[in-house]
This record gives sequence, structure tokens and C-alpha cells, in this order.
Amino acid sequence: MTVVTSTEALARLVAEARRREYVAVDTEFMRDRTYWPRLCLVQLGWPGTAVAVDPLAPGLDLAPLAELLLDPAVTKVFHACRQDLEIFHRRLGGRLPAPVFDTQVAAMVCGLGEEVSYDQLVARLLGVRLDKSHRFLDWARRPLDEAQLRYALADVIHLCDLYERLRARVLAMGRLEWVHEELARLLDPELYVQRPEEAWRRLKLRSREPRFVALVQALAAWREREAQARDVPRNRVLRDDLLLELAAARPTTAEALARLRRIALDAPQRRAVLEIVREVMARPESELPRLPRPERPPPGLGPVVDLLRVLLKYCAEEHEVAQRLIAGAADLERIARDDRAEVPALRGWRRQVFGERALALKHGRLALAVAGRRIRLLELEPAGPRAGA
Repeated sequence: MTVVTSTEALARLVAEARRREYVAVDTEFMRDRTYWPRLCLVQLGWPGTAVAVDPLAPGLDLAPLAELLLDPAVTKVFHACRQDLEIFHRRLGGRLPAPVFDTQVAAMVCGLGEEVSYDQLVARLLGVRLDKSHRFLDWARRPLDEAQLRYALADVIHLCDLYERLRARVLAMGRLEWVHEELARLLDPELYVQRPEEAWRRLKLRSREPRFVALVQALAAWREREAQARDVPRNRVLRDDLLLELAAARPTTAEALARLRRIALDAPQRRAVLEIVREVMARPESELPRLPRPERPPPGLGPVVDLLRVLLKYCAEEHEVAQRLIAGAADLERIARDDRAEVPALRGWRRQVFGERALALKHGRLALAVAGRRIRLLELEPAGPRAGA
């Protein structure tokens, strides 16, 4: 099995790949011991060819691979590409591979399931059962054995077949623009930027008291910078529960911090934490963040959302498209509240498939009925304000 370990061999491989209409791409990586995902293997494939590139090989320069990933004339085919794109976003200096086709997105557009897994899709469309026993191996260890390489290369071999079948199906259904629209969100570089100032949003706050929130924000930003600089998981610096404990305890002296026995920090970290707490405690009230309280849903909104959920399922089945691509739970609530809600379901193809009916149902111009264990839509006389009024 071919494993590329030199820059010269990679350049030759890329020169061949750039003559193709598309190249299947997959990666193996590790991130359980690092902040940034560690790229351990890149698999490239096209009909009749499947090759592994070893990014950990001494002296290997991945610049030729970057040229391929950024080549606008070659489509890069992935399955569930978000994590792959996150890795390449960092490797490519903030740029992303393009153009891209994602077989998971295409499968959802064709109504083959919600976020269907690669092995499930291969079994369903190609009739091939994949061995996934190597999924959780340490891909950073060398040498790689033959069984690992066989497992890794199988992904791009079958990915070529999936791409050709799904692209043909998408084109036959006239839905290529649907795929591109969904991929546009995944190909936004902002999606992969890790901003320490936003890290606090991952935490479940147990209080909205302004100074507590300010402490959580400042401590989470510090932890994120520490984790990035040391390339370790953020919880290796300070666990979530301990960060919240620090924000609640508010120690401003070394003695007070030492009394929090569950919190183990080295001397520079202790000094940094104390400096953060003192700075936040010294802020005037007018400079503290005030989070808006969640709005209570108005009476009657819940049943409307429930009806919209049934309608969504009906429309998704009727048009053979995954529900998640049309609308999520938060979108349904926003539509129930506001005819002009800024949600994808009220724009473009989603409005045609679901949005117009959702507004008609909301305003009494459409009803749901059951006939023979199937949902039926009944058009009614207009009642109440018109959609968008």
C-alpha cells in the first residue's frame, strides 16, 4: 500500500491529482491530548487510485497538498467535512479547501437520513460493510501497520463511488444548489476561528449576576489562551466546574485561592488568576455585562410549535429531504413568534418546501388532519392576518 513520506513524492502525486475532476479526501487525526487537532494521515483518492500521505514523516512539506486543496479546478470530496475543514483551516493559514462536495450533506438533501454516517451510507448505497474496528486507534503512533492503512484507504476508495452516485441523484432531483447553499455555511472561515473572548459561551452558567458573569468571561478567555499556547485541552488547564467555582468564590489573595483545594494551578497560573479576579472585582457596576433574561413563551405558543413540528416532518418526507436541513427547533419557535423571523426556513427553497405552509398553518389557512394513518393537509378559507402582514 502506498504511503507518501517525501515532499518529492507528494508533489508527483498532487500533479496527478490536479489533472482529475475530483479528488476524495479524508483524514485521521488525534485531539484528545492537544488543543489543536493533530493531523496524522491524509488519504487521497480518485477512480483506480488511493494513496495515504503521512504528515508526520520527517522533512515532509505539505505545500503541494495545500496547492491541491486550494485548486479551483478540482472538487474536493469529503464526508462530514467539518472536522476536516477545521484542520485544513489552520494548516492553510485561515483559508479553506474549495470547491467542496460533502456526501453527508448530499445524502440529507436526497432524504437519505439526518447526518447519516459514512459506513451506513456505504452499506445502503454500495452494499459494502466496512470494518470500523480501527476507528479509535492511536493514529500518531508509527509505524502504521497494513490493517490500519487498509482501513484508512477504504474510506476514500468508497467515497469516490458515493460521490458519483449522490451527485447524479442530486442533479436528477435538481438540488445541486441546495447542496451548495448548505456547504456555504460550512465554508465560512469564521466558523473555524477560535476566539478566547467567546469561550465562556460553552459554559452552563448557574447565575446571571453581572460580576459572576464577568468573572466567568475573563477566566474562560484566560483558560482558552493558556490552552492554545500550550496546545493542551482546555480542561487540562482548568475544568469547567472548577472555573465556575473560581468565579463564585472570587479569591483575591493567595491565601483565599489556596483554600480552594480542588483547584491545582502552578505559580504563574495562580498569579494570572488572582490578577483577573482583582481586575474584575475592581470594575464599576456600569462596566459589568448584563445578560438578557430568557423570554417566556407567550401562552399558546407551545401548541403552535408542536403543529409546526408535525408539518415539518410531513414536508420533509414529501420532498425527500432531511428535516434538519429545513429547520431546527429554535427556527420553529421563531416562526411561531414572528412571520418575518430571520431564519433559513423562510427564505429560498426552504420557504417553498416548508415556510409558506408554516405561515399558512399559523394563520389558519391550512389544517392538519389524519386519514388512514397518514397526515393530510387541508386548505381553509383565509382567517386572521395574512402571512407577512
